[in-house]
Amino acid sequence: MTLDFSALLVVLTLGSGLIWAVDAWFFKPARKKASPAVQEGETVPVEPQEPLLVDYARSFFPVFFIVLILRSFLYEPFRIPSASMMPTLLIGDFILVNKFDYGIRLPVINTKIIDIGTPKRGDVVVFRYPEDPSIPFIKRVIGVPGDHIVYKNKTLYINGVEVKEKGDGTFYGAGASFVDHGLPRRLETLPNGVTHDILLYPFRGSKDVDVTVPPGNYFVMGDNRDDSKDSRYWGFVPDANLIGHASLIWMNWDIKNGGISWRRIGNIL
Repeated sequence: MTLDFSALLVVLTLGSGLIWAVDAWFFKPARKKASPAVQEGETVPVEPQEPLLVDYARSFFPVFFIVLILRSFLYEPFRIPSASMMPTLLIGDFILVNKFDYGIRLPVINTKIIDIGTPKRGDVVVFRYPEDPSIPFIKRVIGVPGDHIVYKNKTLYINGVEVKEKGDGTFYGAGASFVDHGLPRRLETLPNGVTHDILLYPFRGSKDVDVTVPPGNYFVMGDNRDDSKDSRYWGFVPDANLIGHASLIWMNWDIKNGGISWRRIGNIL
């Protein structure tokens, strides 16, 4: 069973806030009436003892509320568990995902309430996997609504134009990322000028497709082209499944590579 952290935060925020509010409105005044105005030998009124549950609710409500706002509407952290986005993202990278670039959505129900923008070709996006929305996926947007996408023999075409790419050295993997060590890096330039590296397995066959992206959907691919289960396999990403725009690597922890990789911290995506 997958824990829905957003739903848990909403429950904790509402629960603690409700306990605090009900006590303040109803039970606290009753406690004051029932308690003596002053104790023997005292000259100031005595504050009635607050129940432990109410004390916890009052203390934790601001924390839950702030985390809920930050995580739901501003930024959410994710960890990269697989090699599908290498060489851009390595196993063990921790990223921050911008939650407002593609519109403000209500937590849990994910309904868009403010339309700010839409993904562009080349954006690295986090979304709920269409075949199991409880699982977050991360890929790069290759096709936007209306685009004709062809991927054939490891060559990408967008709207009938071959996407330019050129050699960019060799990928040197370490730790958990050593699995793809030695693969050729290719610098790909999308039609809107966005450039990024991809990896290709020279002797592995490609998954070919020829599709047109429908309205309100996106075609996504992993940068590790021959080791990524993406839109070539399971189809398009609906706009409603978008979580946000991956913006920054804030930490990398790979125990197979000695722990923290300091050189990756702060890299912009």
